[in-house]
Amino acid sequence: MGHPDGVSRNLRTAVVGHVEWTTIARLARVPQQGEVAHAAAVWEGPAGGGAVAAVQMAQLTGRTTFFTALGDDTAGRRTEEVLGRLGVEVLTATRPGRTRTAVSVVDDSGERTTTTLGPRLQPSLDDPLPWNELVTYDVVHFVAGDGRILEHARRARVVTASLRESEVVATCGVPVDALIGSAADPAERYDPASFTTEPGLVVLTEGREGGRFLSADGTGRYDAVPVPGQEQDSYGMGDNFAAALAYALGRGDTTATALRAAAERAARCAATRGPYTLP
Repeated sequence: MGHPDGVSRNLRTAVVGHVEWTTIARLARVPQQGEVAHAAAVWEGPAGGGAVAAVQMAQLTGRTTFFTALGDDTAGRRTEEVLGRLGVEVLTATRPGRTRTAVSVVDDSGERTTTTLGPRLQPSLDDPLPWNELVTYDVVHFVAGDGRILEHARRARVVTASLRESEVVATCGVPVDALIGSAADPAERYDPASFTTEPGLVVLTEGREGGRFLSADGTGRYDAVPVPGQEQDSYGMGDNFAAALAYALGRGDTTATALRAAAERAARCAATRGPYTLP
């Protein structure tokens, strides 16, 4: 995407969202009720929708800015260190207490089942972060946060959001360029009746089946891209897809081209253990 090495440094991008310090464990199958299973951790690092999208955006542009909130603990400090080494400038509001953690079990089919531990920490417009600078960005991808942040973010050229935050988007009435989520996740159901201003594009991913989209020009489908190599797991595919789609739309791609580019990035993620390769 962009230059031969896959990196375009022409766009200034930002992600607003949350972090979960995540451990991914591999098992043949998800344990049944009452069963004790023994697994080895195969990946550990900052994940969750915001962190994963920020890493993908940094891979595409060379560097990105991540507005978030972290606990005053080791996981918070390690998050800043790891993301910084991956080209992510972390702008964080520090909260007393622990950063949210998560455990994700990946079975032999590559599917993941995740349990989060602790409340989600997310940024607010009341946090002393440089919110006024959002107007200077080409692309802002909103994953979690105060709805007032989204109003500030709208001053950027392209604004996309996670479908999981559709209630926030609908309540504040901000017209986003794209709303992106999973067709299989009940928490990411799209209800057009709840929006006073409909998103320019709604994308509902369907894993190996590709997905569908809705826009002012009508509805359609896009195809999944074959995984380049052995499939490892599905963790982070959706967030990698969303970040790549936001980037492609910011670059000026057509809907079809942007969806293809996003599907390619999701396929790359499927061939990677965890949502991205740790530094």
